[in-house]
Amino acid sequence: MIKAREYVKAESLSEAWELNQKKSSVILGGMMWLKMSSLPKGTLIDLSGLGLDTIEETEEEFRIGCMCTLRQLELHEGLNQYFNGVFKECTRHIVGVQFRNGATAGGSVFGRYGFSDILTCLMALDTSVELYQGGIVPIAEFAKMPYDRDVLVSIRIRKDGRKAAYTTQRRTKTDFPLIACCAARKGSEWYFSVGARPARAELVAVSSAAPDPEEIAERFSYGDNVRGSGEYRRELAKIYLARLIKGLKEA
Repeated sequence: MIKAREYVKAESLSEAWELNQKKSSVILGGMMWLKMSSLPKGTLIDLSGLGLDTIEETEEEFRIGCMCTLRQLELHEGLNQYFNGVFKECTRHIVGVQFRNGATAGGSVFGRYGFSDILTCLMALDTSVELYQGGIVPIAEFAKMPYDRDVLVSIRIRKDGRKAAYTTQRRTKTDFPLIACCAARKGSEWYFSVGARPARAELVAVSSAAPDPEEIAERFSYGDNVRGSGEYRRELAKIYLARLIKGLKEA
């Protein structure tokens, strides 16, 4: 159970950023993982009063506020229509509806978890994150950055015509993924992300009319954990990338 000295509902992003500069402070998202922490915190910072829980669509992009829930991503008609239902697919196995109604997109992305379905999916799209101090950063670059005390404001996905597909292998339906794969296509340009390797997702981009799934899979590294070996993950990646490529060619 989490314990803290104080709770502050931030009235502005600047206030949230200033409070978060203390190492003992923590920004609250959906608290799905944080509530299981036993380490005492200094200040809990709540962003729920800043209007960051909406998904805005313009002619150029989708802008997802950091406090949007995974359930909002799953059900958003504009996102799923534009990207071939990929957000419904990448969220539907995450624990259950009750969990997805609480977990936030910002928490999933800022955490940069190796098992993150959301990070893997976003990586294959033209996605950037908006940081309060750091500005706009491509998500592939952000995923490699060390953790800091900045505040993630929103996630931005450019509408550049990509079509995407997503799949995972799990030991049980709602377990963490053993491997997660996403592919996106824009003409002859292909974008592949593989997560749960068990390291965090990374991106490989290729220009080809017929990309080779085995060659692409070999460009990622794989490791062992209790869910499976690195070699098993490599073989799964080859299979699932081939399926994704086939599906996008036929779309």
